[in-house]
Formats: sequence, C-alpha cells, structure tokens
Amino acid sequence: MDDKNDLLEQYDAEQKVERNLDFRFLLLVYMVMCVAFLVILPRIYIKNQIYYMSRDINKLYGEYSILKEENRVLKQNLENIRFKNQILDTIYIE
Repeated sequence: MDDKNDLLEQYDAEQKVERNLDFRFLLLVYMVMCVAFLVILPRIYIKNQIYYMSRDINKLYGEYSILKEENRVLKQNLENIRFKNQILDTIYIE
C-alpha cells in the first residue's frame, strides 16, 4: 500500500511541476513564424498588385469601348455629311 501511495504522490508532484519553454523551442517558433511571413506576405502583395492592375485594365477597356463606339458614330455622321454634300453639289451644278 505504501508503494501505491508513493507512486501517487510522485505522480501528483510531477503533474504540479511547471514546465517552462526552453530557448530552443522559442527560437524554433520564431523561425517558423518568420518563414511563414516570408512565404505569405509576398503572395498577398502579388495578389493585390494583380487585382489593382486588372481593375485598371478593365477601366481602360471600358474607355476603349466607349471611344470605339464614339468613333463609329463620328464616322457615320461624316458619311452623312458627305452624302448631303454630294446631294447639294448635284443640285447646284444643275
């Protein structure tokens, strides 16, 4: 019975002992965090740059589409003016 009580007391004493982190473990954790930041931060930066560039490209493409449509309308107006000019020239020539 004494052996059981001794074992239980040793077990309880071992459980109550605080185990502090040693310097190596702390250094390992900091190194892992640094490596994780070195991997993750460039990815975030690159994704943000891609997002902003694609936003600029979409804006420029919208402006391009508007200018292309405006160019089509101006060409049509020019063709109408030329047609009217030809009609007026034939009327005055006769």
